Parts: sequence; structure tokens; C-alpha cells
Amino acid sequence: MADIEKAPGAGAGAQADKTARIAAEIRDGRASLGIELGSTRIKAVLIGEDHAPIAAGNFDWENQLVDGLWTYSLDDVWAGLRQSYAALAGEVGDLYGVALKKLRGFGVSGMMHGYLAFDEKDELLVPFRTWRNTNTEKAAAALTELLGFNIPIRWSASHLYQAVLNGEPHVGRIAFVTTLAGYVHWKLTGRKALGVGDASGMFPIDSAANDYDGPMADKYDELMRSHGYSLKLREIFPEVVIAGGDAGTLTEAGARMLDPSGALECGVPVCPPEGDGPTGMTATNSVAPLTGNVSAGTSIFAMAVLEKALSRVYPEIDMITTPDGRPVAMAHCNNCTSDLDAWIRLFAEVNALFGADADKSAMYAALYNRALEGDSDCGGILTYNYVSGEPVTGFEFGRPLFARTPDARFTLANFMRSLLLSTMAALKIGMDILFEKEHIKLAQLTGHGGLFKTKGVGQRLMAAALNVPISVMESAGEGGAWGMAILAAYGAAAAESRCGAGAGSGAVEPLPEYLDKKVFKDDAGTRLEPDAEDVRGFLRYMDRYIKGLPIEKAAVENLN
Repeated sequence: MADIEKAPGAGAGAQADKTARIAAEIRDGRASLGIELGSTRIKAVLIGEDHAPIAAGNFDWENQLVDGLWTYSLDDVWAGLRQSYAALAGEVGDLYGVALKKLRGFGVSGMMHGYLAFDEKDELLVPFRTWRNTNTEKAAAALTELLGFNIPIRWSASHLYQAVLNGEPHVGRIAFVTTLAGYVHWKLTGRKALGVGDASGMFPIDSAANDYDGPMADKYDELMRSHGYSLKLREIFPEVVIAGGDAGTLTEAGARMLDPSGALECGVPVCPPEGDGPTGMTATNSVAPLTGNVSAGTSIFAMAVLEKALSRVYPEIDMITTPDGRPVAMAHCNNCTSDLDAWIRLFAEVNALFGADADKSAMYAALYNRALEGDSDCGGILTYNYVSGEPVTGFEFGRPLFARTPDARFTLANFMRSLLLSTMAALKIGMDILFEKEHIKLAQLTGHGGLFKTKGVGQRLMAAALNVPISVMESAGEGGAWGMAILAAYGAAAAESRCGAGAGSGAVEPLPEYLDKKVFKDDAGTRLEPDAEDVRGFLRYMDRYIKGLPIEKAAVENLN
């Protein structure tokens, strides 16, 4: 449930005034909505004119491994969207006594990359293939060589070309390919559009033009022709739109798909749909050059906004963009908290066996904090959290693995610390390329996502892992859905400027200025410097981690 924060010393009267103010904003259609389809949760966040969250709704879901590929059912997509929206609308009624009918702005974000292919009749050709699949290695390698640009295995261009290499019959029937956020946006607005940040996870972007790179698209089209296909990338991929651009409005049919009750009104401006990477940048005020952030949930990735291009191509580093088109270097790892969450569920079973019914949040807090009592190098314990493949370390498939030497200090503190350090180990390998080979200097990284919810734990260990100060804002737990709501408000302001309506006049300010002045002016976050012993301990852990990779390889080869 969203909290209505009380100011220090505020009495019942002040709180009533605040509640009345928020109720009026909602009733008058001055609130903005963001919904993010994450790996394990669909979350809806409503924000007021001050950009603070005022209501939220959630829907938990999980991917399924079907015929060897990770997927989500499109029926689950819509069930989750409706239930998260209904939960949010119900909370609005409970907290403020008004019905949610009108919105100022709206936007949808989702897991980046992946593959949703449709025919001319708008029928899905194959089940949704998510970012988590690692079967596109051959295609990604060929595209990287052809284009002279790192094309990761997760990218939509890799999925499409792998389908060509596999000889899959559906390729000849393709009329449209998009991402999860692009698909939902299309159904809600009728527009086959995509935010530039999400589009940059489909195919390389020319940041000067804020569109797919033309010469590279031509090479891709020629490659398709060499295999007998007349598909043209810029015709079958979504239109690219930067933050603040016109991406359509919520149609009557779209409003009913989201809210079957009929209360939600159509016509609201819908901002360009984005990926979870760009919404993470927005939620951490990391869209200006030389800013950066770390997003840690089911997957983990760190991003640095660049002033200039990298000196060479690195297979471990993705190049994407901010929501307004600036180049971003990203180290992305497939695995973060899934294995850790599985262990905590096991501990909950043990609790239940003895009649204890510990609160989930309390369990996480207690176990995370116990990790801080462990040895800085985990006392000889080693964990690989590879629920799926991990491209940064060269694994197409993964097997979660726990190992220790006979003389290891096998304590709960060391075990929990090892679980937490394993969530960051592959990320460190990628980020060290930027720090050591490209000499990128960041004053700090801003953390957000589930790993940072327990105060001070994930933040301290991440600072040690990357040897960079980590800042966490009070809004860290809100994550990408809040970032999407901010982009929705920014898009609404831009739409009002185009129409000459609203409080402002002329063009809306650039996104970095908007975030600085209107969203984060009072929230600099809590900054934590790396602890020297933590840093040394993490390096010892990493030495053991890298030397132990053959153990993980043997597990993949022998555990079917």
C-alpha cells in the first residue's frame, strides 16, 4: 500500500489537508500513471503533481520454460495489467475516497529485449521469447561481426536472425516485431511506437537522429535478402519516439482492456513505451552524461551515460540509450536475486516446520543484515546464482550451485553474504571493463530495485563490489513503475506544451533539467562509500569465483 507520508510534527489537520489535496488532483485528472511489467511483478504506480507516489497496485507472475524457451503467456500479460490497475484503483478509493477516472498522463514499460512477432492479421506467430533466453548466440555473434557493434543475445535483432538461421517457417509471415512494452502500448493506443531507450535494445540507435542506425539497418536488410527474405527492419520494427514525443493516446478499446469496469476515460496522452533500463535511469535521476545507476532484481545491470563512444566493441557491454537518446554503456547480467529468493523461501519452510510464521519482509531484513556479520570474503564459501545462462561469463545455460571447502567457515552469516555477493559477481566483471579499460570515472552510482530495499545491506556490498560510492534514494523500492510514471508526467507536460495548454508555455525543458528541478530537487539520496576491508574481501571472493567457473561448467554439462 502506498504511504501518505506525514511531515515531521504534522498533526491530523495537516494530514487531512494533504489527503484532500491529493484527492482533488485525482478527481481533476492531474495524476499520472506508470505500469511496469517486470520479471516477477507487474506494478502500477500513480503519482501526483509533485511526482511522489500516491497509490500502487501489484500482480505477481513468473516466466515459464516451454519447449526450452522462457516465455510469458499474453493472457497473463492482460490479467496482470488489469489486476494491478484494479488494485491501484481500489487503493485510490480507500485512501482518498474518490474514483480514478481521468489521468493527466500514462505510460507502460517492460522487460527490455525479447521477441514478439505478429503477422498481417496481428496474430502472434510464436510464443513471446523473453530476454532470458540464451539460444541466440550464433545470431548475435554473426550480427556483431557484420555491424561492428555489440549485438547481445537478448536483443530482438538477434532473436529474429536466429529464427532465420533455425529455418523457422513463421519468419516469412512476419509483419511486425516488437518488445513487451511496445506490444502493450500498441494494443492500448493503436500506435506501433517504442521509446528510444527500449528501441535501443532491439537494434542499434543513431543518437544524432534518435532512430535506428541507417547504414546498419541496410546491412541487416541485405543479410535478410541473402537468406531469401524481403523483410526490412525499419518497416517491421516499431517507430522510435524520444521522451516527450507524441506516441498516441489511450483509445476507448484500450481503456476497456485495462479497466473493464468502464470507469477509466480514454483520450489521455500515452508517452513512448520504455524498457526497464531507461525507467531505472529515470527513477534514479541518471540520464545526464557521467551519471549512472545499478538496477538489481531478477536480473542485474549497471549503466553509465557517456560523453563519447567507447574505444572498441566489448561483447560484455551493451550500448543502449537514455529515454531522450543519449548513449549509455550497460553491463547486464541475467541472474541476480532468483536463487537468493529461493533460499529465503527454503528458510521460510524451516520456520513453518517449527510453527513460526515470520513476516516475509522481516525475514529478508534479518537474513540480509546477518550477511554483514560474515567474513568479508565469505569464509571460503562460493555460490553461483545461475538460474539461467550468464553471457558475461560465457554460459548459455545455468545451474544454481553452492560449494565450500571442508575448512570453510560455514556459518549463516557467511552463507548469506555469499548469496548476496554472487548477485554482484558477474556484474563486476562487466563494469571493470568500463572502469579499467575505458577509464570511465563516475562520482557514484545510484542503486534501485529489490536488492536495495533492506537499508544499508545491498548498498554496502555493491559499493564494495564495484569500489564506487553507492547512493540510494528514498524512492529506491518504487523502481521502474515510478520511473515510468515520471516519464508519463513528462510526456503529458510536453503534450500540453504542444497544444499551448497547461501551466507552462513553449517546449518542455530537456529531461535531465526536468528531473533535477521538478522531481529530485529534495531527494539527493543516502550515499555510502566503499569500506576498504569489504573491497579487499570481495576481491578475494572474486578470485575464488573466477577460478571456480569450471565447477559451474561441469554442473551445466552433467546436471540435466
